[in-house]
Amino acid sequence: MWNDATRQTLLDGVKAAGDAVLAIYHRDFDVETKADASPLTEADLAAHRALVALLSEVEPSLPLLSEESEAVDYAERASWSRYWLIDPLDGTKEFIKRNGEFTLNVALIEQGVPVFGIVHAPVLGVTWWGEQGEGAWKIIDGERTPIAPRSLPQADDEAWRIVGSRSHGAEAFETFCAALPAHERVSMGSSIKLCLVAEGAADLYPRLAPTCEWDTAAAQAVVTAAGGEVLDATTLEPLRCNRGESLLNPFFIVCSRRDPRWESALATALS
Repeated sequence: MWNDATRQTLLDGVKAAGDAVLAIYHRDFDVETKADASPLTEADLAAHRALVALLSEVEPSLPLLSEESEAVDYAERASWSRYWLIDPLDGTKEFIKRNGEFTLNVALIEQGVPVFGIVHAPVLGVTWWGEQGEGAWKIIDGERTPIAPRSLPQADDEAWRIVGSRSHGAEAFETFCAALPAHERVSMGSSIKLCLVAEGAADLYPRLAPTCEWDTAAAQAVVTAAGGEVLDATTLEPLRCNRGESLLNPFFIVCSRRDPRWESALATALS
């Protein structure tokens, strides 16, 4: 899909956009409210502009959809077989709280499938990226380490690791966890949650609250390139993008693979 030079251009460009976001993070900034009542900062817009410029340079012929761009009718998007999908700043609430748990997200979508993704967490100094057929990696201080999900523990005396949102879907999440074997929980913001499953630091991430396609696409590409799955919580089919006018995802679960133990817990949480 990409040669090494293009991959490096993309990784360097996303990191540079993250550096611009960090400069805003470390000073005072204004917070606006969008029409859907979600917050917006100048960092969201700065990252949007930087990523659009980067992707337009790398492959200018591709359409691009960003959380901060103008809406595109499905009548037009339906013809997109290949396009960029970005969330310039996932976890704006975490950015405002200054807890560091926010990310910049770039995905390449082909026929509705995220096939390449970069997730960069500027405060943490970590980048995750994955490409279909090539694998997935975690980068810290320039050092790349291959990543893969871990298999669910089979023994009852080894706790599962469940990651959940800091802000969304608490009641259904509690119902899901109550139906699981022994487990420990980690709360985390933004698309980092998917990446924790991709690297084997968590076993499951059930998302039982609304998200949009740009929230998940880049991290989904990382998860699937690493060997994991991102599945519709109801059908247990892989999550797909650009399915219709709405850009909302169904509820979903991120895992290494299907397992009847969590499938039963999920059915309970959704009932």
